[in-house]
Amino acid sequence: MEFTEAYKQTGPCCFSPNSRYIAVANDYRLVIRDTFSFQVVQLFSCLDKISYIEWALDSEYILCGLYKRPMIQAWSLAQPEWMCKIDEGPAGIAYARWSPDSRHILTTSEFQLRLTVWSLLNTACVHVQWPKHGSKGVAFTRDGKFAAVCIRRDCKDYVNLLSCQSWQIMGSFAVDTVDLADLEWSPDDSSIIVWDSPLEYKVLIYSPDGRCLFKYQAYECGLGVKTVSWSPCGQFLAIGSYDQMLRILNHLTWKTFAEFVHLSTVRAPCRAAIFKEIDEPLQLDMSELSLDDNFMPSNYDGPEGHLSVRYEVMELPLTLPFQKPPADKPNPKQGIGILAWSKDSQYICTRNDSMPTALWIWDIHRLEVAAILVQKEPVRAAAWDPICTRLVICTGSSHLYMWTPSGSYCVSNPLPGFSISDVKWENPNFDGSCLLLKDKDSFCCAAVPPLPESSDYSSDG
Repeated sequence: MEFTEAYKQTGPCCFSPNSRYIAVANDYRLVIRDTFSFQVVQLFSCLDKISYIEWALDSEYILCGLYKRPMIQAWSLAQPEWMCKIDEGPAGIAYARWSPDSRHILTTSEFQLRLTVWSLLNTACVHVQWPKHGSKGVAFTRDGKFAAVCIRRDCKDYVNLLSCQSWQIMGSFAVDTVDLADLEWSPDDSSIIVWDSPLEYKVLIYSPDGRCLFKYQAYECGLGVKTVSWSPCGQFLAIGSYDQMLRILNHLTWKTFAEFVHLSTVRAPCRAAIFKEIDEPLQLDMSELSLDDNFMPSNYDGPEGHLSVRYEVMELPLTLPFQKPPADKPNPKQGIGILAWSKDSQYICTRNDSMPTALWIWDIHRLEVAAILVQKEPVRAAAWDPICTRLVICTGSSHLYMWTPSGSYCVSNPLPGFSISDVKWENPNFDGSCLLLKDKDSFCCAAVPPLPESSDYSSDG
């Protein structure tokens, strides 16, 4: 792997959808860099510190959320002199997002008073009253023709269907939730998945005309759904719950066909490979050195620190580090906090927040755990390669951790003092893949070579 130098950032960083540019927030400046040369191609000055950035799907426009103002500014890469400023006045702006056509911006006001659709073509705007959430509760179909918006009206949850051409309400129906958490379209746009707040375990599948196709409730009287994710193939719906279990539903009957348990002790006959991160001490041969007694202190046991880490394959049984959350505090750190599918929908990785240092990788074809990665520090982020079956993990250390079906390995970041707190893949391209790595106040990129057809990686790195 090859790493770039570190560049300054004070906020969000992200690739453009076409992977040609990287947008970086640096205080009140928006810096656009070329992905290949890392030269600055555009520099925009905003009116306040940038809290949020989002590219339009066509990569021609980008918006910046200045939530301290609160205000939105949008810029054009093709016309640097063009600028759009959105200010809702006393209503404020809690969140902003692009529409699929890249020519409309949707803003949600403070206290969820209204959702406003702003047109960049004719400066027209359309209001939708009482959106349920600020940053959640809005989902677009894959073809970009319709939007589903969660509405809270008369103490009841509704879903409004909007046309993304006229932005008129095409339909509205009530949903059987106590406190709707979020919604998502199925990959084929044939149904809408709605799930309730953690206080009520309830997952509902609706048709676009408002018919309830299926209601799923794994248990009662306990904290419920924490994460929901569709597989890229659209055949499986994964639900991570606070009971530390992962459940997989199929899209034909909406029945559960797999339930995966995250046990704190892994025993035989588990066939999973368990990789544990260990320190690789610096090896020095001092047998032929003659040093004065005053040179080395008497309590010297070896070189301080470690130059590298590696994975070691562990034997069963193995007890994983487990943290029991306190019963008297809200938002307990338990349940499935990370949930991500591989590109081919064969694997899914999970992190049980009660065991934050362990990442589980499940094989959907075999319906069993394929591997467990046990890190020294809690897993911060995990991201699948958009081209091949490869998983990248970061824990806030200076190392990257990778898993493929052939094994696991560790990669050291050569940049001094760079702690990787987040990792993002660029969109697929034919020349390989590029990773964006974030530190507290800087970022860098890493060129990741494509996997060979028959990859053979050892567990040492």
